[in-house]
Amino acid sequence: MARVDLAIIGAGPAGMAAAKMAADKGLSVCILDEQPRAGGQIYRDVDRVAPLRGDLLGKDYTEGRALTQGLGAPGITHLAGAVVWAIEEGPRLACTQVGKGALIDARHVLLATGALERPMPVPGWTLPGVMAAGAGQILLKQSGVLARRAVLVGAGPLLYLIAAQMVRAGTPPLAMVETQTRNDFTGALRHLGGALRGWRYLLNGLGLLNEIRRAGVVRHTGAHSIAITGAGRAEAVEFIAGGKAHSIACDTVFLHHGVVPNTQAARSVGVPHRWDAAQHCFVPELDGWGGTSVEYLHIAGDGAAIGGAKVAAIAGRLAALDIAARLGAIKTATRDSEAVPLRRALDGELAVRPFLDTAYPPLPEALSPADKTVICRCEEVTAGDIRGYARLGCIGPNQTKAFGRAGMGPCQGRYCGLSVTQILAEENRQSHDATGYYRIRPPLKPVTLGELAAMDDGAGAAE
Repeated sequence: MARVDLAIIGAGPAGMAAAKMAADKGLSVCILDEQPRAGGQIYRDVDRVAPLRGDLLGKDYTEGRALTQGLGAPGITHLAGAVVWAIEEGPRLACTQVGKGALIDARHVLLATGALERPMPVPGWTLPGVMAAGAGQILLKQSGVLARRAVLVGAGPLLYLIAAQMVRAGTPPLAMVETQTRNDFTGALRHLGGALRGWRYLLNGLGLLNEIRRAGVVRHTGAHSIAITGAGRAEAVEFIAGGKAHSIACDTVFLHHGVVPNTQAARSVGVPHRWDAAQHCFVPELDGWGGTSVEYLHIAGDGAAIGGAKVAAIAGRLAALDIAARLGAIKTATRDSEAVPLRRALDGELAVRPFLDTAYPPLPEALSPADKTVICRCEEVTAGDIRGYARLGCIGPNQTKAFGRAGMGPCQGRYCGLSVTQILAEENRQSHDATGYYRIRPPLKPVTLGELAAMDDGAGAAE
């Protein structure tokens, strides 16, 4: 049985920054991540890829190497390719790695599981050739694979970044079909003060837009009534923008309208969550250090609330300071004094967030899709099915499992959960908090009988 002071789930910016801070304070740390190399989604495979494609992916990507290098500090054990499928009292983590199960005991656990790309269920989104924009970026980062004859659909700064990266790679998108409206931007102006404090983000965004414009990429804004059409695969994107109907022939469609916290692990141990109206998603209830009502558990990074990579790294360091103080490695006064510059930096990084959340909201017709649109891809449950369950008396997502298996497929509701909550809340005329979310139980990820039979007691996995 491996035993450590702190077990961290996730080797993205929050997890990596927290691991280094905790180790510097004298804690033994085990950081577990599903990927073969550290970096998370934003810095995926950065140590290998930065020398190969760093010029295409940009400074915001390559600067992740400073965090990955920190994992080499004494006291840190990095378990790559480790899938955590249960968090038990103790606390104890059950995971699988290289086809074997293992158990890890810890004095404390930090969840740094990051975000999920918000699904964008529009007609035709299940056709081959349609994928989340983040998935397209992963192909570019990890394999250098580029989608040709692609259209980007949705809203948010990530679309601009991906479009600019495609331009640099010599395969610009055919068009960008953006859903944000002039009213969205006008509404965001009330947060202009914060946006100006985050002027570096605005300047970076303007730079990306200039790259896209110089490449001649056509942009349609205020798009709605979006549908992807094709006989057996994506062949065109149809939409209305500027009062006119448009159709763009293409081979690939990248969808994106924001990211949301990955709350599955936190919910599995009973952490309370609340609805965040600004970000249109559930977030865990935390104290100012990332602490939860579960005594042994902290959460940091985008799994707590969407803020981006720099915010995640700062939050990871703050959580590590608090954990070190709770475990007696440092005094509370030391924690507080070292937190002062971190909190100042955090406030600066978060200042632009209200502006971005308001200027680039998710597409309303994808939050509450048309009846025929599939929302649970695993079990092929449509939005109309969910509305029908509500008329039969279904008041919450957990009941939909009995009515029609929504949320019971391989993803365990990760991609349909928010849609089910939204539709039921509308149909039953109740709040999102009252409607709730799926009840999450282990295993969090699939685990085979063979992996359990090959269970290793974990000795030597961490010192």
